[in-house]
Amino acid sequence: MTEENSTTKVKDFVFVSFTNKPVLKIILFLVFLIFYMATLVGNIGMIALIRASPQLHTPMYFFLSNLSFIDSLFSSVVACKSLANFLEDKKLISFIGCAMQMYFVIGLGSAECFLLVAMAYDRYVAICKPLQYPVLMSPRVCILLMAGSYLLGFFHSLLHTIFTFRLSFCWSEINHVYCDITALLLLSCTDTHLNELLIFYVAGLVEATTLLSVFVSYICILANIVRISSVSGRLKAFSTCTSHLTAVTIFHGAILILHFRSKSSNGSPIQDVSDKILAVFYTIVIPLLNPLIYSLRNKEVKDALRGLFKKKSGPKLVNLK
Repeated sequence: MTEENSTTKVKDFVFVSFTNKPVLKIILFLVFLIFYMATLVGNIGMIALIRASPQLHTPMYFFLSNLSFIDSLFSSVVACKSLANFLEDKKLISFIGCAMQMYFVIGLGSAECFLLVAMAYDRYVAICKPLQYPVLMSPRVCILLMAGSYLLGFFHSLLHTIFTFRLSFCWSEINHVYCDITALLLLSCTDTHLNELLIFYVAGLVEATTLLSVFVSYICILANIVRISSVSGRLKAFSTCTSHLTAVTIFHGAILILHFRSKSSNGSPIQDVSDKILAVFYTIVIPLLNPLIYSLRNKEVKDALRGLFKKKSGPKLVNLK
């Protein structure tokens, strides 16, 4: 590459396609569309159910409705562009568009990490300090925890976005399903050492801190549960945590696997299709799983859903004879 070309500013990025075969493109488009529509229906439906059911107007479901809101946006940021790319010959995204996509992917993903911590804290207070629950989880506290999750998540994202898009890019082909930070750094012709330090220390700190906070919360919860005398009481207490614990395990597990695989590629772009599938699982499939986990494993949600259907069906006619 000549010196003149190396200093040319990239105006657009191009996504590398999953496949060049038209039939496979149509199949993948339909698969993506089905998953995306199911994600929207599941999460928007969860939000609507929580709003419509007075018995779900509690801190736990306040956080769950925000989790569904984040998942809907998170999936949309990636899926909408991916679906369009299946129908286009040249899969372009503008420089600004790429920056915005990366900002929202990192911001929403980080906000979800912090929100899962808030949900773990809610379960800790409910089980370990039940008498203080109305004070420790008051509406004001819940709003502050929710707002803090968004602020910390998007501040973390802003940091990475600013330092990434100050770089000069010599190549424009992104071998990924969205504008991922590690994929973008591989396209830069300038020193990315500072960016790599930010990923290692700042992103690593966010992941470690949030995961450790959830872990400590559940250690305290388990320590309290084992002191309950009856088996039924222990099962009932732990059953209120299983949905959240499952969601945390899947979400953080996907993050750790993605981080490990991207670091194991010896500095080359993410080329294996399995890596792209993992990215799709993280950004589209997990947002679909969360409402399923909380609806299938949660008696209160099931009861609220049944009550809503009974209410919609209306009162039965009374025989006056």
